[in-house]
Order: sequence, then C-alpha cells, then structure tokens
Amino acid sequence: MSDTQKWYIVKHKNGQCEIVPSTQLEGEEESERWGFFAYPQDAIARRVGLILAGKCQPA
Repeated sequence: MSDTQKWYIVKHKNGQCEIVPSTQLEGEEESERWGFFAYPQDAIARRVGLILAGKCQPA
C-alpha cells in the first residue's frame, strides 16, 4: 500500500487561504487549518465554501 498525500487548507495572517500538502505543513504558521483531505479537488471545494462563508479571502 502506497503512502498517500494529504491536503490541508491553511489560513494565513492576511486572511487568504492556501491549499498545501502535508509535507509543507512543517513549521507553517497559520491562524486556522482545515483538513485533511484525501484529494486536492476536495480541498478546493471546501476552500470555495470557506470563501463563500466569509472565513477566507480569495487569493
């Protein structure tokens, strides 16, 4: 069984949310984080929902 990549949504101090793989979370300073997501498409859909809900600013 292969090790699958996990994806997270990270909210930065400026209010923008970014989708990052779990390998880039090391040392990442964020105010909020959502995830994990098995596929980046799932993270994109959730990020759109967070933007529509006013929790994130679009990039």
